[in-house]
Amino acid sequence: MNAKPRALSGVKPTASSLHLGNYIGAIKNWVKMQEDYDSFYFIPDLHAITVDFDPATLAERTRNTVAQYIAAGVDPNESTLYVQSQVPEHAQLAWVLNCITSFGEASRMTQFKDKSQKGGADSSTVGLFAYPMLMAADILLYNANFVPVGEDQRQHLELTRNLAGRFNNRFGEVFTMPEPLIFKETAKIYDLQEPTSKMSKTGLSPNGAIDFSDEPKVVAKKIKSAVTDDGSEIAFDRDNKPGVSNLLTIYSALTDRPIEAIVEEYRGKMYGHLKVDLADIVVEAMTPIRERVAELKAEPEKLDEIIAHGAEKARAIAQDTLSKVYDKVGFLAAAK
Repeated sequence: MNAKPRALSGVKPTASSLHLGNYIGAIKNWVKMQEDYDSFYFIPDLHAITVDFDPATLAERTRNTVAQYIAAGVDPNESTLYVQSQVPEHAQLAWVLNCITSFGEASRMTQFKDKSQKGGADSSTVGLFAYPMLMAADILLYNANFVPVGEDQRQHLELTRNLAGRFNNRFGEVFTMPEPLIFKETAKIYDLQEPTSKMSKTGLSPNGAIDFSDEPKVVAKKIKSAVTDDGSEIAFDRDNKPGVSNLLTIYSALTDRPIEAIVEEYRGKMYGHLKVDLADIVVEAMTPIRERVAELKAEPEKLDEIIAHGAEKARAIAQDTLSKVYDKVGFLAAAK
């Protein structure tokens, strides 16, 4: 039996590339977690089809995301790395959870309300509505002890905990109660052009996010053209100096230096000095990742072997959990 607590996380393949915010805010922590946790990292492609999508693009983005996870430091030999749709037990468990979730509970999920308001309720899919129950299945299927979460996912994790408790109380103990895993040192990275908004795949300007796929010259240009603030003093102040504060946060996260020490180093210097140096730091951090992604994609057979191996590892656990769930709810076991 694995003595390490189990942790699970993933990033949807809804863009052609992951970005610097994903790396600093999530994947850097995932890499560290591999030492202390039985780590499960997946690509939630089932979640990606809850909104409009192109099949060929989705397939390419999914494979690309696997390559980027690995290039950024996720070791498929140390962690269980898999694509969600290759483990059909996710959808099977989600249906059971749908059937113990009230319509009112699902309706109160803020992400559904936000997305349906933007796109219009009539164009929102049932899949988008049921998204939180699939997310709960993602977690409960592997009896994860911990789930790294940001503020935007806390509500979904709370629903997961509610459903786990409800199922266990009604049908008998099956699910582990997952806890949020919050890293105090995790930095939140903001859009380079809109530094009051989180760096995102869907930012208003393509210059707002640094993608894993960006060439060094593009990376440097994006940093040097980042929005700063009135005045010229380099100081950390999220409310009054969001632009330069964002740059200082990136600098600190990639060099493991305290922001206070960086501010002191640039005392009396201009924003331009900070940007030039930060551009070099970001290029140095991201270039090996971009090059490793290219190597992995140049050998698609090997990449597909890694994907298949990860699905096999994940299914061994998922099938066991689903079998227990089906037995508890009274489904007949399939003939051997």
